[in-house]
Amino acid sequence: MRIRPERVAEQIKRETADILENHVRDPRVLGMVSVTDVEVTPDLSYARIYVSVMVQAAPADEVLVALQNTAPFVRRQLAPRLKLREMPEIRFLRDDSLERGARIDYLLRKIAEGEPIPDEEEGEDKGS
Repeated sequence: MRIRPERVAEQIKRETADILENHVRDPRVLGMVSVTDVEVTPDLSYARIYVSVMVQAAPADEVLVALQNTAPFVRRQLAPRLKLREMPEIRFLRDDSLERGARIDYLLRKIAEGEPIPDEEEGEDKGS
């Protein structure tokens, strides 16, 4: 039966969001950190937790490092909530899909208004 990893992933997503919001005290993690997705291996040994970082005060990479440092704490908090025989190893990864979506929305608005769109990648391509 293949539904179990998906069910566990959804439960990890929900519980991790609660833990990050209510129990993690690291000031680098506080703020706009959202759990966007969780992927669990079929044998439930590893879980990749994708987070979206919307913090302007600290670079997203610093927040990700802080999340990796809190991973053992989050894992210990998840264990009794999930009631699994063995708790998967967790790893936090950055999900920048919300930022890409916001950029696409911005570009589409510019096109609809008839304004020119600055080509940010043009300088990078010419240098190659």
